[in-house]
Amino acid sequence: IDSGHDPLRIVCERAHQKGILLYPSLILQQGSDTRRPLDSHEDYLAALEDGSNTYLFERCSDFRFENKHLEIGAKGDLDPSFPYPGNLDFMHEESRNERFAIIEEALDNYPVDGFQLQLQSACYFFRPNQVDEGRPVLTEWIRKVHDAVKKSGPDRELVIRIPTDLKHCESVGMDLKEWVREGLVDVIVGHDMEANYRLNPNADFRPLVELCKETDCRAFAALANQIHTDRLHSAPISGTRGAACNYWSQGIDGMELWHWFAHWPYQAPFYQRLREVPHMQVMAPKDKFYHLVTETTAGKTFNPQARTDTFQLPAPLEIGQPTTIQIAISDDLTHWDSMGRVHEVILRLRVAEVTERSRLRFTLNGKELPDHLLRKINEIYRMSAPRNRVQSGYWFIFKLDREHWPVQGNNTLEVTLVETDPKLITPTAYIRDVELETKYLMGKNFHRGFVDGDLGPYDATQPQSDAWR
Repeated sequence: IDSGHDPLRIVCERAHQKGILLYPSLILQQGSDTRRPLDSHEDYLAALEDGSNTYLFERCSDFRFENKHLEIGAKGDLDPSFPYPGNLDFMHEESRNERFAIIEEALDNYPVDGFQLQLQSACYFFRPNQVDEGRPVLTEWIRKVHDAVKKSGPDRELVIRIPTDLKHCESVGMDLKEWVREGLVDVIVGHDMEANYRLNPNADFRPLVELCKETDCRAFAALANQIHTDRLHSAPISGTRGAACNYWSQGIDGMELWHWFAHWPYQAPFYQRLREVPHMQVMAPKDKFYHLVTETTAGKTFNPQARTDTFQLPAPLEIGQPTTIQIAISDDLTHWDSMGRVHEVILRLRVAEVTERSRLRFTLNGKELPDHLLRKINEIYRMSAPRNRVQSGYWFIFKLDREHWPVQGNNTLEVTLVETDPKLITPTAYIRDVELETKYLMGKNFHRGFVDGDLGPYDATQPQSDAWR
């Protein structure tokens, strides 16, 4: 910058050299912490020690620090449970004008192809008692941004990223129906904020697709790349395929690759993902890995009464009471089996707080899974683990035969704790993890090949040992 180089301009020019459209993205809401200089690494460590949010400090402007009276919680009278009192209050014209000025500067001074507003992050814009009053205010501001985008270039587009929970969007002042009806936005990207940066193959984008149906607005899905379970940090390529195919099958128009910068430095497997993700028909006869999002904190004791999220896992098990879990897959196994392509289908569940004396019953889509398909792995104690050293219970792994294969679409998995070990100190058993893998041959009566060219969902440091089986 000091030598006259403008980072955004460099990126725009490079993108256009390669025939790529470039849309700057603005996080509309970013709370500010107490302003303090961090002149050294020691200052940084001290800030961490006393709890100061140095991350937010580094991402805030002078305007935000010097105008804290414009924040939603400036009066100090909000309920302590309100999640983002440090957000800008959009009832203040100064707040709206400052945000708009940033957008206008990018549109007027750079060869961009559009602009994205990140509305999903810290998604609150008004005091709780002013949401209804603020809804038309926010709509008018979106209209102003839209007009500025189109005035700067008729082919430029306005993209917004929002939570997939449309009811929540409405509750905080986003009148999405009006924005779509007026044609104020060209693309809406749904972002599963419950999973946040984690990949959720079961994310539901159908309400967003329905919202955009028969309009010029396009519905996109945010495709994350991290899993963050005990065994996996980032999704293997088979996990990317599973989620991507599930999303395409819901009728979306495109995807935004969320948090994929975590793959850097980019190597061959990264580019393989990029090549495959747009094409469901290419991914269809290739390995896929599905999982259910679960709690990821190492060593945390599960408390079913303390659950506040909307995910299915962890799921408590009570003796004699079936616990039902839904898992969606896009694979048409019957079709690919008729083509001689299916290699194997594997279902894994980790059940915590059970021992070898516990008895469980598993059914998939109403059919009980027999013991001859089952392999168990004792996880009651282990000295090391691929990631977090969470230990408890058993893995129950079923190599499913044709009679017990999952179906394309939604599948119902039912787990019943028939009998538990009476000597368990912590008797609350629960389902901790659920994974489902579909594996394919390269062709009928063919080998598996060097599977995916990347390392699969197990040991990210070792090559595939069973590649030619």
